[in-house]
Amino acid sequence: MVSRYVRVPIAELPKEDRTKGFRLIEHPYTRGEAVIEGQRCLQCEMPFCVQACPITQDCRGYAGLVGEGKFTEAAKLILSDNPFATVLCKTCYHYCEEDCVMGSRGSPIAIRHLKRAALDYGASALTYVSLPPKHERIAIVGAGPAGLMAAWELALRGYSVTVYEREQFPGGQIQTIPRYHLEEPDLSTDLARFKNLDVHFVYGKQAGVDFTPEGLLKEGFDAVYLAVGANSPRLLAVPGEHLPGVFYALHFLLDMNTGTSPTGLFGRTNRRIVVVGGGDVAMDAARTSRRIAKDGQVQVIYRRSREEMPASREEAEGSEIEGIHFLFNKVPVRVLGTDHVEGLVVQDTALGAPDASGKRAFQIVPGTEQTLECDTLIVAAGEVADTKNFAKEYNFSTKKGWPEGPAPSGMTGIEGVFASGGKSVVFAMGAGSKAAEEIDAYLAHKKGRPPTLRPDPFGGQGSRKLPAGYGGPSWHL
Repeated sequence: MVSRYVRVPIAELPKEDRTKGFRLIEHPYTRGEAVIEGQRCLQCEMPFCVQACPITQDCRGYAGLVGEGKFTEAAKLILSDNPFATVLCKTCYHYCEEDCVMGSRGSPIAIRHLKRAALDYGASALTYVSLPPKHERIAIVGAGPAGLMAAWELALRGYSVTVYEREQFPGGQIQTIPRYHLEEPDLSTDLARFKNLDVHFVYGKQAGVDFTPEGLLKEGFDAVYLAVGANSPRLLAVPGEHLPGVFYALHFLLDMNTGTSPTGLFGRTNRRIVVVGGGDVAMDAARTSRRIAKDGQVQVIYRRSREEMPASREEAEGSEIEGIHFLFNKVPVRVLGTDHVEGLVVQDTALGAPDASGKRAFQIVPGTEQTLECDTLIVAAGEVADTKNFAKEYNFSTKKGWPEGPAPSGMTGIEGVFASGGKSVVFAMGAGSKAAEEIDAYLAHKKGRPPTLRPDPFGGQGSRKLPAGYGGPSWHL
């Protein structure tokens, strides 16, 4: 008999095969497995899982439908809240599962995997329908998850949306997710549902270089949303960082997925690679390096302890399974080499007393220098906002890493221009959803009409309703 407190196991690619290529690690549930897992859901009166979701996805609802074998109904429910469900069913950090009541009794419901099952076995090739045109134009700068979510929300409400993107493709940080987590067609599958919405893309155009947001307003756009994210790597600021053989993680991952892998790295054997950082991006860079540098050695150094490393448990454990070596409590001091990276000098760190936020500061321990031999260094020390091409009148806040408008609505110092972002794909989507609501409210006030609630995205009657029992988010964007 299957225990209600034990998750139906998720089949995975054998450990010995993972580093041989970029095949998906997690396999989907069978129909029967999905039904059994869905039946484990208690259908809590207070849906803590929903409250943990940055886009308030009704995961309780679709888990119950899958448990009844109603895959098509589950898929439609999912897609009514989440236009990028094909992406998220494989890559979301599943904050919902962390708050699942079953987790305190046994294993949390495999909510992300149930989403995948609903899309796999239900009729998910749906297309979105908008309200009648408002004949008002919105410009969105950035085709990442925040910008794309805002485009969806606004187009459903009847706005004409133009999305400007500096790359030649949409996706933003979605395009940096390694293919062992996300297959290449998945984003295209989601965007295909947009085909009847008034959303147009302009690629190869960068804000502050090829156009300005205030210029877009003068061209006739009624509002502008800046969803440019944190798009510049945080530097180590150590000697030798300029040497060939030093890469920055998100750029490296993007290049890998778009077919422009770094010269001299792909396919070579016996490489010695060091990744600096302890977040999920660092894990992605390390695991990708392990796959492309055949028989190479990959090490990750992090300035704090294993317990304080911000990477998710599944990413850290996956890295260890694949032969990544970790060195904790170490910081880079300088990069060695003349015309190419030859090594990295590091020093030990020790943690001091907690600061006001509870985080313990670290100090470098004198006399602890050691050299790690390497020919490739990948820096995953985080990203920062690049606002140098924007006028100071925007009055951006960048304390979270990406530009945000200072007003509670996200409006910048220039009327009609909004800005926000998020720390992960689904949090960025939540930020885009909120921005769309604020833009709609701003334009509704100017035009003397009530705000437009998100309609049924498939053309049905009424507007979106939050699940019964929902009491507010347990997160902050």
